[in-house]
Amino acid sequence: MKKRFMQLAAAVLAVCLTVPSAGAVTTNQNGDAMIRVGLASTSPHVPTGELEAAHLQNEYGSGYRFGYYDSGLNFVELARTGRDVEKAAVLKTENLYYGRSSTLNKNTYSASISRSIVVGCVHIQLPGSYGSFDEAAAVAAGYEDGFVAWIDGQYQVRVGAYTTGTEAREVQSTLGGIGSVVGTSAYGMSVVETGTDHILFQYDNGASGALAVQPDVTGAEEVQTWFSGYKYRGGFQYHRRTGGNLTVVNVLPLEDYINGVVCYEMGREWPLEALKAQALCARTYVLKNLGKHNSHGFDICPSDSCQVYHGMGSERPDYGPSETSMRAVAETAGMVVKYNGRLAEVFYVSSFGGASEDAKNIWGSDTVNEYPYLRGVEDPYEADLDYANAFSPWTKSYTSAQLTQQLQKNGLGVGTSVKSLELTYSDLGNVIRATVHWANGQSSTISASNIRSRFDVRSIRFTVNGAGTGETSTPDLPGNSEEIYINGSPVSGGLEGKYVISGGGTVSQAGDKPYAINGTGSISAIGSGGEPDSSTAPQPGSGTVTISGSTYTFNGGGWGHQVGMSQYGANAMARRGFTGSEIVAFYFPGVQVAHF
Repeated sequence: MKKRFMQLAAAVLAVCLTVPSAGAVTTNQNGDAMIRVGLASTSPHVPTGELEAAHLQNEYGSGYRFGYYDSGLNFVELARTGRDVEKAAVLKTENLYYGRSSTLNKNTYSASISRSIVVGCVHIQLPGSYGSFDEAAAVAAGYEDGFVAWIDGQYQVRVGAYTTGTEAREVQSTLGGIGSVVGTSAYGMSVVETGTDHILFQYDNGASGALAVQPDVTGAEEVQTWFSGYKYRGGFQYHRRTGGNLTVVNVLPLEDYINGVVCYEMGREWPLEALKAQALCARTYVLKNLGKHNSHGFDICPSDSCQVYHGMGSERPDYGPSETSMRAVAETAGMVVKYNGRLAEVFYVSSFGGASEDAKNIWGSDTVNEYPYLRGVEDPYEADLDYANAFSPWTKSYTSAQLTQQLQKNGLGVGTSVKSLELTYSDLGNVIRATVHWANGQSSTISASNIRSRFDVRSIRFTVNGAGTGETSTPDLPGNSEEIYINGSPVSGGLEGKYVISGGGTVSQAGDKPYAINGTGSISAIGSGGEPDSSTAPQPGSGTVTISGSTYTFNGGGWGHQVGMSQYGANAMARRGFTGSEIVAFYFPGVQVAHF
């Protein structure tokens, strides 16, 4: 999306960051809905923690502009560099040294590095204040280490970056005693040219202040900037929320954000209509969840706790938005998923293994009145791509002792051992409750939302030891050998000419593989050695089963929480000719695709 920012008169720029209220869409002066994504934070949902120093490097564009974002998330310029500045770093205002960090395995600024290049936090401040950046910059240029600072809403000129007041006063005496020796508050930040002690700009507006950096001073239409191994569109915001290290936020228009989500949440070269369905869901999700992380100073996190976001990619040419994924975003621009005229609650997962689940059974949601579109649906499409889906099927095996240990890691069954499992299946064949019966006579009930983490499995769609339809475990049967067994008695002649008959009376020839038949009439192939055929995910039935034994083998399909849209299913539907809107309507029955 093309962007231009208005340069405002510096004399009235004392306003600092105003955080939009949760759920409110902030539209800037260009008409763009703006998104704040946390890139470095103490939030457990942001992989990168707060930083002593945050580095930027231009990919496209030249130089940097410094300022803040107003309440409409419009960038307000306070200062700028020349076009020749390619790399810059924002530092907290403490004594930081530049060198190789063994912890981070890169060159950076840190209090723990001992090198000759140091950016101190003590300065000489010249008397008075200035009415504009240009006026202050002209004065600063008269001193070897002079720089412009924005302190509590006023332009100041400062000289040097010293580690102690004593060092600063010694230099001050050589300047004829002019000015005063100062530092900053615990919320101050300095921008330096990377690899040097040269301060480009300093910002300190107290606890409420947040420095913004907007790449490029030339007005280039396509600007991308490297930060922490990825390149991003938009600008960056920095604040020291508690007076410590830096929180880093990427501030950018909605459609640029969606371009940085779709290609990571779904394969960048997947079918166009599948990518359109993903774009509709991603756009709806972020607008519905604006302000989710307001307590940390941003709207949305970059991990799968929200939506995976890595901007415009990395150094890998096959990583990041593709022509197809960007087309999907462009062709759905401004479109969202609604129910009864309001943004819908949309969720998506990698795959279901055969059916999604009613959100009431997972999270207790009201799927009768409030969220009827979050009821589970049988998915006949996803299996088309089981050959390409590493998690349809999947298998997880435990001995009884290992399962006990796994559950005890989660605080269950301490001091005892597993006796049996009781699994309750929904009508769609997903496990919605698991009860562990312990050897000491006690039991623990695990809700659907906790089953995956407690058993360390990919989904809630699974059988255990072959039991998952209200029956006991299926006994092992021989493969295609010289003998097969019926009711425990051998039948000579192998499989040739033999047939299997279901509970409903259907007759099927055994062929090259024998089949197991359950009481509901379902026929399932048995692979060599008596193991269930693993070419497709199991399709459990409904009801309750109890399993016990010395081993517990979970055979399942899918990966995720089982609510909403299957990404592999969307891929399969697109291959069959469904549109993005039709895919969304299938997984969220009753919704409409419309402009937000």
